[in-house]
Amino acid sequence: MAEIIVRENGQGRYQQEVIAGEHRLLADEPASLGGGDAGPAPFDFLMAGLGACTAMTLRMYAERKGLPLTRVSVALSHDSVLVDGVKRDRFLRQITLDGVLTGEQRARMLEVANKCPVHRALSQSLMIKSGLVN
Repeated sequence: MAEIIVRENGQGRYQQEVIAGEHRLLADEPASLGGGDAGPAPFDFLMAGLGACTAMTLRMYAERKGLPLTRVSVALSHDSVLVDGVKRDRFLRQITLDGVLTGEQRARMLEVANKCPVHRALSQSLMIKSGLVN
């Protein structure tokens, strides 16, 4: 598994350099939270991961089944809701499937979308083990 490194880059109050293999990205908070809005915020990265995984999973499924899917688009947003008196984060995911697909194929693709690896990881209680290096 590839390691992701995130470190302050000294270019802004909250700006971070994100290193994922050979890829370099910026993360930042929006101006409304005191950042410089130089890159996506942390929740944006989470939603991007979910959206990319959803689209890729659906593409793989369509290719494997020979479905006439011409394009997948995933729009996501984030809010908070009360569930049994506890505030919970919620991602709203809207999936657009282009191509001549039957209602049954579209329904099955929604089921497949809900099984993408990132969806499964975010839907369960994650275990995060933290430690200090020095």
